[in-house]
Amino acid sequence: METAIWWVREDARLHDNAALVAAAEADALLPVVVVDPRQYGTQPYGGPQSFTFEKTGAYRAQFQRETVADLRQSLDERGSGLLVREGRPGEVVPEIATAVDADTVHFQALPAPEERDAAAAVVSALADAGVQTASHWTTTLHHVADLPDGVDGIDDTFTPFRQSVEQESRVREPLPEPALPPTPALDRLDGGYGSLPTLAELGLEPPAYDDRGVLAFEGGETAALDRVQEYVWEGDHLRAYKQTRNGLLGPNYSSKFSPWLAAGCLSPRYVKREVDRYEAERVSNDSTYWLVFELRWRDFMAFQTAKHGATFFTRGGIREREDVDWADPGSDPTAREQFERWTAGETGIPFVDATMRELNETGYMSNRGRQNAASFLANSLRIDWRRGAAYFETKLVDYDAGSNYGNWAYVAGVGNDSRNSYFDIVEQARNYDGDGEYVRHWLPELQGLPPGYVHEPWEMDRGEQRAYGVVLGEDYPEPMVDLAASYEEFR
Repeated sequence: METAIWWVREDARLHDNAALVAAAEADALLPVVVVDPRQYGTQPYGGPQSFTFEKTGAYRAQFQRETVADLRQSLDERGSGLLVREGRPGEVVPEIATAVDADTVHFQALPAPEERDAAAAVVSALADAGVQTASHWTTTLHHVADLPDGVDGIDDTFTPFRQSVEQESRVREPLPEPALPPTPALDRLDGGYGSLPTLAELGLEPPAYDDRGVLAFEGGETAALDRVQEYVWEGDHLRAYKQTRNGLLGPNYSSKFSPWLAAGCLSPRYVKREVDRYEAERVSNDSTYWLVFELRWRDFMAFQTAKHGATFFTRGGIREREDVDWADPGSDPTAREQFERWTAGETGIPFVDATMRELNETGYMSNRGRQNAASFLANSLRIDWRRGAAYFETKLVDYDAGSNYGNWAYVAGVGNDSRNSYFDIVEQARNYDGDGEYVRHWLPELQGLPPGYVHEPWEMDRGEQRAYGVVLGEDYPEPMVDLAASYEEFR
């Protein structure tokens, strides 16, 4: 009798899951989730100029907990079960394998160094115990084995990568959900299937969701598939996705699939299949293409992470730049104050402040907001971009290592593409929030300002400030920097 373990990582789903499909071929199957304490609390950011930060904040932790709970319920409904344990996977998984006499452990391969190290520790310990292991690539739209030039051969600029996979690769069909064999006996394991740790046990306060948020994100495969159904089919929002994707308010200006993709509740290949079906049954246009285009951008960042490894996360990035004098909030009091104002949404730049307050209150912000907030910190303040990326890692419900750090490095000018990537924040605000509705939504102290001043309150004289009830330095901060002057080196 063959017994397999499915070590669940960022693939908490039953649909299109190669690791689960392979594990389900055994006579007995035990799905296992390991809650690694190194993902919670204050942890070091490794490498030169290291610093500490809180890896996982309350919004993502709650989403992850809901994800595991949903997976457990789905497995229970199919006569299976989910074992939950806390500890380091390299120690916990081998202990479980020994207790249930497992022959093989199947798991998801992930591209980032931290996750690869965790897998290597599990593989090494299991090898010592005589247990076989098998990794499966399940995280991207294009399978790593289908890249025309392999991981090491992909171009460091997106357009050549996109063209190569569009022309020379394929998107595999999603795998069907497998029938699940029974679970093995757990009599040699203390604690049975185990309980999910509460947020308090992880050292976190439960998040207080702000009803001004764009969507109440609920973790789990069930909610993920419901969101695809709602966005693509019931709401028919895919039809105009390219035109609305840079929106700022409301649930349907963009797909909002990212939290479920990041947690592995949703397969990008499943999304692609639904897009293909939508094109066949309703319409094929630039919007349907663009949603898949952005899945390939996500792929690009994942494969770039796999290609460059730890260099992807260094201060100089994959371009190994040493010509930028990044300010360090850990040793520079001025930079520390600026960083704290940025995190609090008190920079005096309304578009930046609105995005940061949305992030703090909901765990989410728009793609447009992320780019502008990142550009302000990295390009206008010249504060070490990794500090901002680490703050996003803490806060974002849809945090994904490659996409988060890759996009930050791109904006900071140390990542993919060598073009200057600063954002003219006021121009961006006027283009995407012309009447100031978004800024007023998150900065109620600016409710009285007309569109002409809501993005540039510093342009008001003192009389106008008093007349509109927004006195800078009292009701709303003075701007931290002269934005126009901060752009000079990029022009």
